[in-house]
Amino acid sequence: MRIDIITLFPGMFSGILNESILNIAEEKELAEYHIHDLRDYTVYKHRQVDDRPFGGGPGMLIMPDPVFRAVEAIEKDGGPFCRIALTPKGKTFTQSCAKELSGEENLLILCGRYEGFDNRIIEGLEFRQISIGSYVLSGGEAAAMVILESVVRLIPGVLGNEQSVISESFSDGRETVVEYPQYTRPAEYRGMHVPDVLLSGDHEKIAEWRKNHSRTKDTEER
Repeated sequence: MRIDIITLFPGMFSGILNESILNIAEEKELAEYHIHDLRDYTVYKHRQVDDRPFGGGPGMLIMPDPVFRAVEAIEKDGGPFCRIALTPKGKTFTQSCAKELSGEENLLILCGRYEGFDNRIIEGLEFRQISIGSYVLSGGEAAAMVILESVVRLIPGVLGNEQSVISESFSDGRETVVEYPQYTRPAEYRGMHVPDVLLSGDHEKIAEWRKNHSRTKDTEER
């Protein structure tokens, strides 16, 4: 999978892309990353990419021209992309969305800043709008990192144990399921004991215990 990210702060991605699962995916040649500075695509002398909104209001909006130039240049080099714009107006990101995106060959992520985008960016380039939650961030970079981590780990071959993807939280088709409690050695720690059934070696009983001890997210929050 090729993943391109358009951002005003490309330096924010150097750490996460060189660590853990994202780095492993690249080393296995299962994912490649291209980070693009939006300011490289502006025609303005001082690298301006934003301006005041028509009709008044606070803050600044990202202008359409730099984004159109960026997308057209990237797609000329890499072919057609599934285009994602990170915005509070978007559909909430879920595990099923991550699974869907993991099947894409090329993924282009646009990180917002300021008060958002000129709406012609969304309309003209047909971006799919995604939000990672009902709260406000200073920009889309942190959200892009969440999506990267969630999507790349689902690419076949990235994780050493494929079974972990199947059995983990949210993976049984219900968006609200939370994985059962898990334990490791020692069997007793500070008076707290691992449930006997998990030590029994009876895989049928263990599976039943795990099923019974899975909870929905709503139940956990209550």
